[in-house]
Amino acid sequence: MARPVIGVCTPLELARWSVWELDAFLLPRSYVDAVHRADAMALLLAPDPQLVENPDEALDHLDGLMLVGGADVDPAVYGAVAHPQTLGTVLERDLFEIALVRRALQRDMPFLGICRGMQIMNVARDGTLHQHLPESHGHDEHRRVPGTFVGADHDVRLAAGSLAARAAGEQRHVTKSHHHQGVDRIGRGLSVTGWAELDELPEAIELEGNRFALGVQWHPEADERSSLIASLVSESAAARVGAG
Repeated sequence: MARPVIGVCTPLELARWSVWELDAFLLPRSYVDAVHRADAMALLLAPDPQLVENPDEALDHLDGLMLVGGADVDPAVYGAVAHPQTLGTVLERDLFEIALVRRALQRDMPFLGICRGMQIMNVARDGTLHQHLPESHGHDEHRRVPGTFVGADHDVRLAAGSLAARAAGEQRHVTKSHHHQGVDRIGRGLSVTGWAELDELPEAIELEGNRFALGVQWHPEADERSSLIASLVSESAAARVGAG
């Protein structure tokens, strides 16, 4: 049987290589490597205005969807004014990813949102975000050193019997963290099933009633021991068999 196909949304950023400095669709290799290790194909999805209007055109080719980390979400998409520390937003990417995750959840397609991807999942269900955790929570422990996961581990408590705990394989999970924003008001139908031990910030959310719809605030792609992405792939493979 062919490998399951996991759609992975790509950031849109200004990039520099050789003599060029241009807008580029780029994705850290660690995400793709994690999908490959789980024996799936990674299909990279670049922001596309036509897919905002018709996400099924892409989703019809996928068995699962994964949203990744990156720039801050534009607060305009959840009705807020930008905080001075909300930087680097790309509305084109936000609208694209919100459209895809909304439709994927409607279709009950296996879905995993990582870091910013969890935040997009929450916004797609009409939730809101804390725009700068050092201000709202009083510390920098969720992003100790910008640009690296070194020294970024912290403990997360996962609800017993939750999808998050099953996918991670344990209720207390050591995670790699790198974010300065987080979920605030929880979106429609979502349940918080993971909390940071240091301050109770929501670290995992899931959509009740779906087979696999999970957002995590940490970075499983940066930890080869993590089973989160493999769990997405396994559920995507099972969904393909069931659809067949």
